[in-house]
Amino acid sequence: MSTVVFLLAPQLHLLDLAGPAQAFSTAADLGHDYRLQFVGEQEDVPTAQGISLRASITWPELSPDDLVVVPGWRSPEHESHAKFSASTLSRLSAHHHGGGIVASVCAGAFALGQAGLLDGRRCTTHYDLQGELARRHARATVVRDVLYVTDGRLVSSAGIASGIDLALHLLARRHGPGAAAQVAREMVVYARRNGNEQQASAMLRFRSHVNDVVHRVQDIIDFRFAQPLTLPELASAVSVGERTLTRAFCRATGMTPLRYQQLLRLERAEHLIGHGATVEAAARDVGFGDARMLRRLRNRGSDRPLPARRAAPES
Repeated sequence: MSTVVFLLAPQLHLLDLAGPAQAFSTAADLGHDYRLQFVGEQEDVPTAQGISLRASITWPELSPDDLVVVPGWRSPEHESHAKFSASTLSRLSAHHHGGGIVASVCAGAFALGQAGLLDGRRCTTHYDLQGELARRHARATVVRDVLYVTDGRLVSSAGIASGIDLALHLLARRHGPGAAAQVAREMVVYARRNGNEQQASAMLRFRSHVNDVVHRVQDIIDFRFAQPLTLPELASAVSVGERTLTRAFCRATGMTPLRYQQLLRLERAEHLIGHGATVEAAARDVGFGDARMLRRLRNRGSDRPLPARRAAPES
């Protein structure tokens, strides 16, 4: 079981906390072993939205498999640096140096900076705070206008709702994109990514329709995209004819089920290649028999093929 510790500062923003907490809680409901704990320097933690939260002042024992998340806050002095004690900041630093992941939402990046974790690293925060973060931590590279930034075991996100994107990214990194897509769907949000990848995952980019049959087929493909899947098999699984499924799928997504599967394979392969895998290894991992098909798909005019037409709205 992995522990996710949320470090709560006074005047924290509820959604900075609730978004990622809900994502990991949903992942636990879906069978992934997560335990959430909330710690602070005081037991009663007032929030910016007027409600107080109860935190533990005792930290749990942490291992490299665990995660510490620092949600953001509102400062009455209009300065976003945290007022955590040296011992709390030392715990953040020790967890990271011990092999664990440390993440921040919004102004939480200032706590990471105070802990010495931003020096020489890429990071981000809410767009209103980026200038201040860059001034206070000149040795950090503040990346502007992105949802989140990953630099090794340090992950920082922009403001408020982007904490959900950060959590989904961490879940995808640990459990794969299918698991993150399932959590996102349960939460009725779009899975997003950052860096050189498209911010909207293909698994969620083509979900803005109301056709339940197509959603069920997409669920099958999402979780088995690396396996051989045939149109007869998919049609049988949802109890419709092959032609009916193809028409409905094209109308809802703008592509055939096979094209959708290829897109998921390509997107996952690009992710693996971007993290150091060879083309051959990525091709095998996503289900291509060899690297030739992957190379052909990557060389088709754009590294990221899009459907030939936009999905038509459903009545």
